[in-house]
Amino acid sequence: MLNSLSQFNAMTYITIIAAVFVFGASIGSFLNVCIYRIPKGESIVFPGSFCPVCKSSIPFYLNIPIISFIILFGKCKNCHTSISVRYPLVEFITAIFAVATFIKFGLTIESIFWFAFISVLIVISVIDIDLQIIPDILSISGIFIFALAPLIVPQITIIDTMLGILMGGGSLYLVAVVYYLIRKDEGMGGGDIKLLAMIGAATGWKGVVFTIFVSSLLGTVAGVIIMLATQKADSKLRIPFGPYLAGGALIYIFHGEFLISLYFNFI
Repeated sequence: MLNSLSQFNAMTYITIIAAVFVFGASIGSFLNVCIYRIPKGESIVFPGSFCPVCKSSIPFYLNIPIISFIILFGKCKNCHTSISVRYPLVEFITAIFAVATFIKFGLTIESIFWFAFISVLIVISVIDIDLQIIPDILSISGIFIFALAPLIVPQITIIDTMLGILMGGGSLYLVAVVYYLIRKDEGMGGGDIKLLAMIGAATGWKGVVFTIFVSSLLGTVAGVIIMLATQKADSKLRIPFGPYLAGGALIYIFHGEFLISLYFNFI
């Protein structure tokens, strides 16, 4: 990675980083479209961007990621309805991950692969937070698409991917079955099962084990905080688990190998 970056001088590198940020923000704008339309079963291509309240189309010069939100003071130009801050937030987060992916993997096809994977995780996470569903069009399609990892990611083999899919889907399915047998209630949604299978397709079996551990930790901490904040110590409090699975996968992509080696060195 250092060798690939050494060819750029400081100014060129900063320019590339800026370009990657702008590209990521633009993709984030598209992800907002996916987040809004996919659960509704609408086309993500046609029609063009429009205000969800007054349905007026948004011209390209008012559809600039992040900047348009600031210029318009967070309101639709036509009906003056407030625009959710989530839109520029998704654009900004996507841009940050685009830059982070470039810094870690460079200008490579592997970088494109991981950024595509992260983009899907962002869409899934926001939809799950909003509606507590994970559309099959994302997770099942993702399993097949990201199963191409052995062709792109050097450290992932076909066996890793196959085991990742089986362990990812199988482990959460087993948890769901056991929970239902004990509590007679659905504790783990089918969307989460398919999402972890997709994560396994991209990251392999090591990524699945890491993701399960980290997401469980994140989910537990978040659940305790939410219960304390809402004063609802309800064991049936429903918390979307997709974002925590996505968070575990993201940590694995950027720091997984280091954290795993640190853990084994510690014990």
